[in-house]
Amino acid sequence: MTAGTAPDELVFVATSDIAARTKGRAMRLADFDDGTSLGWVPANLGIGPLGHIVDDIPFGSHGDLRLLPDLASRTRIDGIPGAHPVTIMFADLVETDGTPWSACPRTFLRRAVEELEREHGLRVRCAFEHEFVDMAETGEHHPFSFAGFRRLEPIGSELMTILDRAGIEPETWLPEYGQHQFEVTFGPTDPVTAGDRAILVRDIVYDLFAAHGREASFAPVVSPGTGNNGVHVHFGLSDLEGRPIAYDADRPGRLSALAGSFAAGIIRHAPALTALFAPLVTSYERLRPHSWSTARAFLGVQNREALLRICPTNEIDGRDPAPQLHLEFRGSDIGANPWLLVGALLRAGMQGLREGLEAPPLVIGELDLDGAHRELPRLPESLDEALDCLLADDIVTGWFDPAFLATFEAIKRDESVFVRGRPLAEQCEVYTRVY
Repeated sequence: MTAGTAPDELVFVATSDIAARTKGRAMRLADFDDGTSLGWVPANLGIGPLGHIVDDIPFGSHGDLRLLPDLASRTRIDGIPGAHPVTIMFADLVETDGTPWSACPRTFLRRAVEELEREHGLRVRCAFEHEFVDMAETGEHHPFSFAGFRRLEPIGSELMTILDRAGIEPETWLPEYGQHQFEVTFGPTDPVTAGDRAILVRDIVYDLFAAHGREASFAPVVSPGTGNNGVHVHFGLSDLEGRPIAYDADRPGRLSALAGSFAAGIIRHAPALTALFAPLVTSYERLRPHSWSTARAFLGVQNREALLRICPTNEIDGRDPAPQLHLEFRGSDIGANPWLLVGALLRAGMQGLREGLEAPPLVIGELDLDGAHRELPRLPESLDEALDCLLADDIVTGWFDPAFLATFEAIKRDESVFVRGRPLAEQCEVYTRVY
């Protein structure tokens, strides 16, 4: 037992599934040791956002797995008013003999990271931005205002303190543009840890708001006409010695040829990736023009309607732009499992490197869909269309174990049937309750 923990504390050994919900088992922390693993069931992967194991998946009542904790992921959550402290460890799903399970989402990301290093000599550091809505607030909201920030105190201060003590490295907290919307950002780290942090942040926010008698929702659209919540992923490339490789002052957007190829892979496979990064029926209410989200697959400079954005650099007082230059992926939302999301982005980028793709055409300034930019490739406009695009892309489907892919499709088809025939307000309500 770690110094400073009480003898009655628990450890929650966690995974995150296709529905991007945190699941697992708890035990007494005093009984946990470095050899601990806990039982799990393959069919659990088939539990969708609506809370049931869907039909027609490859996993039935037969089979067993183990939750194998990653000791480096150990995080203690403390400071939520009225809540008992808890330690969380993220687990890789393994067979009962310890070999990796082929459908484990965290292993999918880990292997992509290893492949990027082994085949291309590159590393990625990434960070997430989360947007969510305070569902309990009914008063006036003014975007980015000090008044909006102060109205939610002490929640904001408590959140930043809890995240800091948990080692999540929070950076900023602010009232966002949407009605009663807030955003929290945290520092960059390796992709697996970044995915772990993304999961922790959303669960901490839920708990903290509930402790104050409020409700937070990360759903893409909480009600018709109220703006949207995204999950943005920032990532930068370096060589194995940590030297940045994305900057080239002589190229368009100052993006190096290598980083341009990486970006091109993401843009090329974006239609197939959409079911992974926008996996809810209402995801497509935010993937629309003029919503500060994106409806087209393109690379933009400082453009917040780009699927992939070259972010600005801070060059005040002669700061060096080279280590700062990075990309932001803006299409995803809370329905996307962070490990699957980042793993898919890395694999798409690697495909661009393998093929030596030229950097995508660069959109500078405002998007003109009626004129200069009308030929930009469209993203799917519904979950069913996105699933069809995914299954039609042999490269993307080749990244996944067939049993995983079949389970993913079954969950999403089941979800689509349940949600899509309802009025938009009811669709939003379904996901607001879940996320």
